[in-house]
Amino acid sequence: MDPVRVTEIPEAGVASKSWWREVTRKEWNALAAGFFGYALDAFDVMVYAFALTTLLKEWNLNPVEAGFLATVTLFSSAIGGIGAGAVADKLGRKKGIMATILLFSIFTGLSGLTQNLVQLAIARTILGLGMGGQWTAGVLLISETWSGKHRGKAIGIMQSGWAFGYVMAAIAAMFVLPLWGWRTLFIIGIIPGIFLLIWLALAVEETEMWKKAREEKKSTKLDFFQIFRADLIRYTIVITFASTFLMFAYWGLFTWMPGYLSTPVEKGGAGLSVLKSSGFMIPSMLGAWVGYVTFGFFADKFGRRPVFASYLAVAAVLVYVYGTVRDANTILLLGPLVGMFGSGAFSGFGAFCSECFPTRARGLGVGFTYNVGRMLSAVSPMVIGYFAGIYGMGSALGLTSLAYLLAGATIFLIPESKGKELE
Repeated sequence: MDPVRVTEIPEAGVASKSWWREVTRKEWNALAAGFFGYALDAFDVMVYAFALTTLLKEWNLNPVEAGFLATVTLFSSAIGGIGAGAVADKLGRKKGIMATILLFSIFTGLSGLTQNLVQLAIARTILGLGMGGQWTAGVLLISETWSGKHRGKAIGIMQSGWAFGYVMAAIAAMFVLPLWGWRTLFIIGIIPGIFLLIWLALAVEETEMWKKAREEKKSTKLDFFQIFRADLIRYTIVITFASTFLMFAYWGLFTWMPGYLSTPVEKGGAGLSVLKSSGFMIPSMLGAWVGYVTFGFFADKFGRRPVFASYLAVAAVLVYVYGTVRDANTILLLGPLVGMFGSGAFSGFGAFCSECFPTRARGLGVGFTYNVGRMLSAVSPMVIGYFAGIYGMGSALGLTSLAYLLAGATIFLIPESKGKELE
């Protein structure tokens, strides 16, 4: 028996030319909260990837140590994501978003004041708690505000906020790193967080679905084990595995992509300068933005499962090729495609996760499956760093191709949920 009562919508997901006219102000505000929150999340997390080469030199770190800093952030983000889901079930979706933004903004700034590897690891660990929670709270807010007819589009647009934040991080790195260094790059992450929090407090409303569940005393009782009971355990296990494979591929690829571009050719890299490698990341993230958005539209039209699997199959091929080429022009041309197909499938998680779990367990279900996957995949940057030291950076990135394929295959173990309304 499905855990969520649903109402089938005829022609669900067929977007008319004026689909946006059906969207209310409350829905747009919820989407804006999710989009800009996730964009800021991406900015604060990914400035580390752009500062990586500088840190390696300044602190005399080896690739495994540098990968470890990314790994502890991902591991703690899994804990934060699970916790945020439970908190959002207890206190509300809006408060969950605001708490995570406050946390990761503060500790991004504090990262710029650290003096050694241990201090930076502590700051990045606490930052990760907020980072993981942001996605969970944003997906919950949008899923319970938008209709099933357009939910895939909305979550796809929200997910594209990551690419927007990544591009902003790349632009900041291009100008800030050469002039003021990596510390300033981290510190400026506090400023947009303050403005976003003020706007959230004034403009965004809590979801009616959560408020109704609270009145019925369904969301206030925290029962962690409900997602492991007979009606939900199938979804919990399968989505967690899909999340693990996809995030192993993503974090292994995109944490080290700037490093791959700036690593000398004799060490298996592309041999670009730090400035040029930051510039080359921008087309990749523009491609990722296209991937996030188009995935949502395609998933509403053709279904979650076939689109998810197709994106990841293409990503597996592109990533393998990307790690073998050394010509700058070819890398530049492949970058947007790698970004599009290597990132776009993340838009599917918010939709099918929210459609598999009932309101009483939606926060916990979404937070657990997505973020335990993040926890299990947290070793990816360190693993890629280890193999890069042996076989070269480009060859090490090829390991992510297999993970993309496994993620695409796993999704067929859960039912299609296109066009279903949550009740």
